[in-house]
Amino acid sequence: MADVAGLRCAQPAEEQGVRSGKGKTAPLPVIAVTSGEPAGIGPDICLALAAQRPFCRAVILADRGLLAARAAQLGLALRLRAFDPAQAPAADELEVLHLPLAAPVTAGRLDPTNSPYVLALLGRAVAGCTDGGFAAMVTAPVHKGAINDAGVPFTGHTEYLAALTSTPRVVMMLVGGGLRVALATTHLALAEVAGAITRASLEATLRILHKALRQRFGVAEPRILVAGLNPHGGEGGHIGREEIEVISPVLDQLRQAGMRLDGPFPADTLFTPQLLARGDCVLAMYHDQGLPVLKYASFGKGVNVTLGLPIVRTSVDHGTALELAGSGEADPGSLIAAIETALEMVRAPLLR
Repeated sequence: MADVAGLRCAQPAEEQGVRSGKGKTAPLPVIAVTSGEPAGIGPDICLALAAQRPFCRAVILADRGLLAARAAQLGLALRLRAFDPAQAPAADELEVLHLPLAAPVTAGRLDPTNSPYVLALLGRAVAGCTDGGFAAMVTAPVHKGAINDAGVPFTGHTEYLAALTSTPRVVMMLVGGGLRVALATTHLALAEVAGAITRASLEATLRILHKALRQRFGVAEPRILVAGLNPHGGEGGHIGREEIEVISPVLDQLRQAGMRLDGPFPADTLFTPQLLARGDCVLAMYHDQGLPVLKYASFGKGVNVTLGLPIVRTSVDHGTALELAGSGEADPGSLIAAIETALEMVRAPLLR
């Protein structure tokens, strides 16, 4: 599997722009970074971007006072600057698009009162991506429990962004450690997985994945490795018939349509170097079939990508880590990797 690392976040000063055909420096892509749950490590890792010099304009969507207070708590001396689309920031400034908190924040202590604020960050980022003000959005972690405790039904970023953009179906894919792993099902109880994998759903997922690899990652002829559902691929139907009755027929149908699909492979032999080297992406049937492997390989720098949206969205692959908020121990590696991946997607050649 090809290395999928994106553009590095440390660029020489002379590269802080994109050369146009006439030799002029074009404006850098503007990427919205939502700071997530205010009591978690989202503000901490967003502040860490001030020490980076990304090949883009990373605009932090957050309450400015929250960022200033957290910076003081962390002992960081940095300059926060109000986002101005017409004027790029100085090298020592962190751009902030201010949205006000609903209530004061204590690092590490959840307050459902701020849930509307968290959702407002997402809404503003989507609006900016939709109207062209932002090239992409990158999200720091939110706390699903706090949002639900505020009386707002919320199952996750992926589903919420799909609803905001009126997207009927999206696919979750994680990137990291030289791997791309997409999921046929996402946050389901294991007892519900088999029933959720139908011929129609699997076909739709593979079509979205194939299109995204072409249009968002510039892979001209994607080769997708597809996992089976059951141990040993079902042992010819003796320990499950999903491979025979659902997965294989869909793969055969889509191969006839020109897609390069291999499998279904037993999951315990799919994630080997020899097989992975043959593909551009793995499609796992459920969350814990594919993601433990990727997270082990990516060492805290994995990236969550939502495919099928009309906008580019990436995210960190970790949670709010309330116990680390304000401690100075939060690692921004996944956030930096998410920005790099968003840039890769923005810059990829658009293959129809």
